[in-house]
Amino acid sequence: MAVPSHTTSYYAASANDKTLRAPLQGHITADICVIGAGYTGMSSAIHLAEQGFRVVVLEATRIGFGASGRNGGQIVHSYSRDIDFIEKHYGHRTGTEMGKMAFEGGKIIRRLVDQYQIQCDLKDGGIFAACNNKQLHEMEQKKALWEAHGHTQLEMLSADSIKNCVGSNRYAGGLLDKSGGHFHPLNLVLGEAAALESLGGVIYEDSAVTRVQEGDKAVIHTEKGSVTADFVIVAGNAYLGGLIPKLEQKAMPCGTQVITTAPLSEAQQKELLPQDNCVEDCNYLLDYFRLSGDGRLIYGGGVTYGAREPDRIEALIVPNMLKTFPQLKGVKVDYAWTGNFLLTLMRLPQFGRIGKNIYYAQGYSGHGVTSSHLAGKVLCDAIQGQAERFDVFAGLPQYPFPGGRTFRIPYTAMGAWYYTLRDKLGI
Repeated sequence: MAVPSHTTSYYAASANDKTLRAPLQGHITADICVIGAGYTGMSSAIHLAEQGFRVVVLEATRIGFGASGRNGGQIVHSYSRDIDFIEKHYGHRTGTEMGKMAFEGGKIIRRLVDQYQIQCDLKDGGIFAACNNKQLHEMEQKKALWEAHGHTQLEMLSADSIKNCVGSNRYAGGLLDKSGGHFHPLNLVLGEAAALESLGGVIYEDSAVTRVQEGDKAVIHTEKGSVTADFVIVAGNAYLGGLIPKLEQKAMPCGTQVITTAPLSEAQQKELLPQDNCVEDCNYLLDYFRLSGDGRLIYGGGVTYGAREPDRIEALIVPNMLKTFPQLKGVKVDYAWTGNFLLTLMRLPQFGRIGKNIYYAQGYSGHGVTSSHLAGKVLCDAIQGQAERFDVFAGLPQYPFPGGRTFRIPYTAMGAWYYTLRDKLGI
């Protein structure tokens, strides 16, 4: 097997726009300064610019460099903890209000793609694949739960009918979400960046923030300049790099690994995914896969706690891919990379405010594609004085990981081992 590229993801190699933006030089002013040019930052910036705000975005490296340009590219609704968990632990009102927002992120993505003509290979249909009968029963419960909250584009798949969608004998059935879907994640965020610039927003790359100075007007410092702004949105997620320690104590960066095969023939594509849906299984440490716009299989999974990048990503992922699709034995892997996301102890997003004008949203715990786009709209509303939905998120507890930095990785890995064992045993 050829050694894939670890320096460039498939997404970076196939990006529509490779334009480099200049770094910030000198001292400027804005209504809003957004730190981080990923999905949270772009969604926030676009929603605010659409309302007439002067928006400046500061990106430490490149647009979409973090999880936004490295993820599996799947529209998966709700949160890493579903609505029933939220209601049970935080009350009926919180569960109801978060349930109302659980399917909004995907609608925001589709609205932006349509309105700003973003070319990102967006396709409809996502499948939750059950590896055993216990998981299939849980999918039946998910269907009932989501339908109770107004989401009705769902269809149960039996062990036979799922084979019409996935060319594998691995699954006991599943749940088809017709409003799910998949896309090229880096081209989405690059398209969002172009949309922001069309609205008058300005993006500076290679402009890592070194300090955020609180005050009636915040001052955001970089190596070669600063922005004075009425409001700040901190949207660095797993890539803050020590900027705001009080936020980083509440969550832990983690990595997920992804590989991309060489382009497959049309016959192979039809054999693997006849309906061109994206798929994720129902295990705690789940696998996810889909076809790219140019006919490659993109396959990801696993978690490395602490955002450590494994030496040979393909050695971790290829065996799982072959377990699902043994017919791909010997296929060439062209790319392999890691994308870091931010995990919280309760696996729920963390929204909040520092002082009176510095807002943050982070810690989507593996459900960031849709939740980050929702966050942008919620933050925009809060800055305009409509904070009811923001307050629902901000009211969720934000616990630090037990044991501090030293023990949070082994504690979390032990928990993952326990749930993985349960998945294997089907209990």
